[in-house]
Amino acid sequence: MDDADELERQLTAEILERVRRIAELRTREEPFLAGKTPVRYAGRVYGAEEMLNLTESSLEFWLTAGRWHRRLETELGRWYGINHARLVNSGSSANLLAASMLCSHLLGERRLRAGDEVITVAAGFPTTAAPLLQNGLVPVFIDVAIPTYNADVTLLEEARSSRTRAVMMAHTLGNPFDLDAVTAFCKRHDLWLVEDNCDASGSLYRGRKTGTFGNIATLSFYPPHHMTMGEGGAVLTQEDDLNRALESLRDWGRDCWCVPGTDNTCGKRFEWQLGDLPGGYDHKYTYSHLGYNLKITDMQAAVGVAQLARLESFGAARRANWQFFRKALDELEDVFILPEPTEGADPSWFGFLVTVRPGAPFTRADLVRHLEQRKIQTRMLFAGNLVRQPAFVQLAEDCRAQGRPPPFRVVGTLANTDTIMTSSCWIGVYPGLTGPMRSFVAEEIRAFVRARRASKSLPVVA
Repeated sequence: MDDADELERQLTAEILERVRRIAELRTREEPFLAGKTPVRYAGRVYGAEEMLNLTESSLEFWLTAGRWHRRLETELGRWYGINHARLVNSGSSANLLAASMLCSHLLGERRLRAGDEVITVAAGFPTTAAPLLQNGLVPVFIDVAIPTYNADVTLLEEARSSRTRAVMMAHTLGNPFDLDAVTAFCKRHDLWLVEDNCDASGSLYRGRKTGTFGNIATLSFYPPHHMTMGEGGAVLTQEDDLNRALESLRDWGRDCWCVPGTDNTCGKRFEWQLGDLPGGYDHKYTYSHLGYNLKITDMQAAVGVAQLARLESFGAARRANWQFFRKALDELEDVFILPEPTEGADPSWFGFLVTVRPGAPFTRADLVRHLEQRKIQTRMLFAGNLVRQPAFVQLAEDCRAQGRPPPFRVVGTLANTDTIMTSSCWIGVYPGLTGPMRSFVAEEIRAFVRARRASKSLPVVA
């Protein structure tokens, strides 16, 4: 080691030690002041390891995918027991790739084509369904069951048509959908299954991790999720042909599979003859898909490496927080429908969802307004009913104006989905919640209900 290398090593060690000290200051627990300190629905939870990894990666200054990227993909695959884990820049991009992969020519006769139908639910996040439309596929929306808030599997056969080729749906707020019923349905009819696992990292179904049942699964690493890289996501698959399509679509649509910074992995970079290209055209600039650029940086992956090491403990905290609210609010079942896990499931919960019952002395809006005024964040179940959202309404109107049917189908009335849109909201269970925070939230909800009951029982004065 020459003098310059030794000096760099010493300076790096000094920087990392200072970062460690900053991390200790940043992660000290502040006193909780009820009604003044915000109780967030979710947020980043991190420590010195994340900041150290990020700093070390930034000093290396490898700005695209590098050693941290390769390490996280390997460790994610090992954690899930999956052959292929590929990082992308968001969970929404992961879903876009999942739908696009199913349309790849690499799948031969198994590929999906424009007009093919994919069964999903209307109660969820828009980027579970939007990629289907973006790929020319037809979402078929079915209702959900309350109180699991997952697909009503009794509707699957009714939803199927001669064009049905796949099922793509999310595990709602970390609660696995009925994987026994859905996987059996897919096997019976030779359908692809895509698990949107973005809200469910670490959830179990009959002792097995969600994200390992389908042909494809997607993950999100946005700050509210189970682990975070700021932005980021991943796609999981066991199948080599799906992985080949995934890597091509993620990386501009290229046919080459060299990792960044590497040339001629195939050993015949200037010897390929593909399509109408001249013989020997550079394989690094040969494109077999209409792809995207959905990669992440090595610095994001460095944070993810530290976060993945925390994922088990994060899941334990989420389960404990959910159980606390389930017990603390049990006395309010006359005014709330309280959530229940799917039979056979052990969810790593994303949130605690309540639905205001008909006849309760308040509305969802009343409850949300009260909690937000007390600095307790709430969230809706994402889009509520997707087909009522402006983007979907406009799509349907545009098609009708052109004499065409809407680009999606709806099965039944979506009655439960509408109930969720009008009457449901959720509070956080993320690992950043402290004991005083969750006790305050529970007592605020109980006090709100007591006050509304009392006001309703008061006689009306003429």
